[in-house]
Amino acid sequence: MTKAKARIAIVGGGIAGLVTATLLHAHGADVRIFEQSQQFGAVGAGIQLSPNGVRVLYRLGLADALAETGVRAGAIETRRWNDGSPIARVEHGADCDELFGAPYYLIHRADLQHCLLSALPEGIVELGKGCAGVVERPDEVELHLTDGSVTGADLVIGADGVHSVVRKAVVDDEPRFSGYSVHRGLVPADVMPSFKDDPRVMFWLGPKRHVTYYPVVGGDTVHFSAVCATADGRPESSSSGRETEDLDAAFAGWHEEVRQVVTAAESVTRWGLFDRDLAARYTTDRVVLLGDAAHPTLPYLSQGANQALEDAVVLARCLREAGPGDLTPAVHRYERLRRPRTAEVHRRARELARTFHLPDGAHQVARDRGMGASQSLQHLDWLYGYDTEFALTTGPETASRREPTAPIFSHRL
Repeated sequence: MTKAKARIAIVGGGIAGLVTATLLHAHGADVRIFEQSQQFGAVGAGIQLSPNGVRVLYRLGLADALAETGVRAGAIETRRWNDGSPIARVEHGADCDELFGAPYYLIHRADLQHCLLSALPEGIVELGKGCAGVVERPDEVELHLTDGSVTGADLVIGADGVHSVVRKAVVDDEPRFSGYSVHRGLVPADVMPSFKDDPRVMFWLGPKRHVTYYPVVGGDTVHFSAVCATADGRPESSSSGRETEDLDAAFAGWHEEVRQVVTAAESVTRWGLFDRDLAARYTTDRVVLLGDAAHPTLPYLSQGANQALEDAVVLARCLREAGPGDLTPAVHRYERLRRPRTAEVHRRARELARTFHLPDGAHQVARDRGMGASQSLQHLDWLYGYDTEFALTTGPETASRREPTAPIFSHRL
């Protein structure tokens, strides 16, 4: 993008939007982010960054920043809900670096957001300006904002999540409630003292429920996610103060360690879990979706942030290689490259929504036996080994990482 600057408007200042803006700005685009929140703060809770996502952040020059507050996971350990009997333990640690060129990081969302914001020049992010609507014209896109203003752009990127407003300009559909909700909270590190010497993801499976917890904030805090079938049919989010009591009741009879973790938080949020059916397209000529706005996926593979990072790299590279006058073929190339990959992640996540929550019985026993037989990283090569640089040069079906790749760009942030 050297002959003229493409005007690119990104809706959403989450991980997808910030990384995309960083890449596009580095390549010379005139890029702005419009974020509906009035300020960035200590939002959200923990994020699991698998090697396919961490490699993207490393190429942005963020290895040191990740090491400051992130925790390298030594393993992912799965146990049975009531008696704590082991189902599987997949060692990660140094094996991730050796096999995939990057570790498996556990990090607080706010810490990652801070890293990404520090990489952007001032003036790119405009807060308090969400998307109210998009009007696409042959020569530009009008972006109507919630503060009443209107801005023009050559391209609008929707990075505004599962309930995306930008998506309405591309696909006419609605979010799909999964029947499950997730309760999230943060508890002190001394609730799980074993994490000090064995930092790992703990994963507990039970009928209609599962729980995940792991260390974040350099090991000073433990994040938990407790997923439950929503018996009352309520898909809405909540932070009324009753959530801890709800968890106490929902996990009655579960192993004492689980109960100790999920009832130790001072505050708990509840969110309905939504995805959407996979869309036939992610783009029009001048509007393109990425991350959860493009392919919202249930969280059972912990790939929301990682797939958004992959999207950002591929979209930015397609736009850079095409140049500012060829945005339309560039975004359609991005769609062709990303749709097979995200479709497979989407499909497998929906499958896990059923298998994670099986009632005790023959199918549950078979599931546990199968998980126990896969106690290595090799079976995760399709997920962790996927490399966007290979996808861009060889196509999406042969994008497994086999050797180190060059940085996305040479400027260190």
